[in-house]
Order: sequence, then C-alpha cells, then structure tokens
Amino acid sequence: MGKEINLLANYPKSKRDTVSRANEKTDDDRKIARRFDKEFFDGDRKHGYGGFKYNEKFWTPVIPKFIEYWNLTKDLSVLDVGCGKGFMLYDLKKAISDIEVRGVDISSYAIENSKEEIKKYLKVADAKELPFEDNSFDVVISINTIHNLDIDECAMALKEISRVSKKYAFVTVDAFRNEEEKKRMFQWNLTAKTILSVSDWIKFFEENNYKGDYYWFIP
Repeated sequence: MGKEINLLANYPKSKRDTVSRANEKTDDDRKIARRFDKEFFDGDRKHGYGGFKYNEKFWTPVIPKFIEYWNLTKDLSVLDVGCGKGFMLYDLKKAISDIEVRGVDISSYAIENSKEEIKKYLKVADAKELPFEDNSFDVVISINTIHNLDIDECAMALKEISRVSKKYAFVTVDAFRNEEEKKRMFQWNLTAKTILSVSDWIKFFEENNYKGDYYWFIP
C-alpha cells in the first residue's frame, strides 16, 4: 500500500462553523445535495457549495506539489475521478499544456457546466464502473468523492481506481482521529455515506488491495 501524505497542504483552508451547519441542515437537505445537481453546485448554501465557480486561488497552489510528487510531464496522463466542473484539471493544463488529462463525474450538471477550456476532456461516469481500460493512466486522483458511496460501493470505486491506474493513485476521504473530530465531521457532513476513523480507512484500503496514497478531509 502507498502512504499517508497531504498533497493538498497548499489548498486554502476556510473556517467552518460545524455547529451552525448541524443545526440548520435537514434530511431533505442531504437528499437534495446527494443528487449532485444544480442545487448542490450552484443552489442554496445549505444544499452544497452555494455557487461553485472557478477561482485560481484554490488549485493553483496545489498543482506544483502534484507535479513535483509524481514528476508530471507532457508525456504522462492524469485521471480525476469526481472532477466536478474540471477546475483542478484546468489548472494542471495551464501548468503543463500538453499533458493528457481526463475527468469523470456522476453529475451531468457539473460536466455540462464545466470550464469550456476543459470540457472536451470530461465525461459523465460512475466511479464504480470507470469507462477506461486497465492501466490507462499514469496517475489517478480522487478528491473527496468515493466516500459519497455506501461502503460496498466505495470498495468497488477503490478497486476501479486501482484497475485503471498503471502507476500512481491518490484519494482523500472524510475521516476522523478522535471523538472531537468525529463530532465535527458528522456535524459538517452533507453527502458522504462512508465516514470512518483514520485507522479503519487504512484497514479498508488494505482489505481492498489499494496500493495508492491517501489523505483525509477533517473539518
């Protein structure tokens, strides 16, 4: 198996009011968010992002770390599973214009409303059944995506990531290391169906023969 590494250390962090979110969100809010449609990306804040728009401040500081860690060049290929509107891949293409990129997302709304410059590289697809041959990509990245599935489906997605990766993989998932973090995680969570402790995630990775690297989202 790979290692725990925070490749998103340079991603800007915001202060999250988990208590207010817990008090305000309802089961209906979760149902709406889990459709991953317009309401999730560009609707009311209680249903998701509250307006999911490109801002270079988010991924631009992260891309150099990706490039350094995987020695990315124009001769390599990258797949983003759960790419949303393609913002990360857009910034990667800005840094290495000839690199091969592909992105998939379950949300047809996100793909239809992706950045025009990157749209041709994206498609609607399910993480549990990636539409690519074995060993198709040098690097497969999935940020805060597979935890949105039930645990059995999460295992399927993890195996698909491993299947299409010829070399490297990196996933981030909702997790907690202690009771305080667990409380905050469940206060904040809107879409994730599989939330485990860090130790249980590592065991889960091992059980599913995941060889890539990993890190955690903890609000």
